[in-house]
Amino acid sequence: MNTDQNEAKRINPGTPVVIVMHSPREKCWGVLGEINASGIFFRGIDLNAFDDWIGAITHDEPFIGITDMFLPMWRIERITRDESAGGVPSLADQFELRTGKSILDM
Repeated sequence: MNTDQNEAKRINPGTPVVIVMHSPREKCWGVLGEINASGIFFRGIDLNAFDDWIGAITHDEPFIGITDMFLPMWRIERITRDESAGGVPSLADQFELRTGKSILDM
């Protein structure tokens, strides 16, 4: 793999991600802002609220949307890139298909 391909596979600021936390177990989805030794900054939503949030956007209903968050590193279990796999669109793609908006504009 060349350097450009390696760079494309990194999880950089602006990348849609799924974050899994422990103590308590939670999952969030959003756009990464920054990773450092103390934790991560990102703009996102609890994964359990994802479908309700998209439904509220498509029907122009009030709903608490994505927010800026900081998660301390001791809570982070895993950060994965939000990617399409096996014919299933990524959450970012699903958001765009259902709302006509890009998550990067939210």
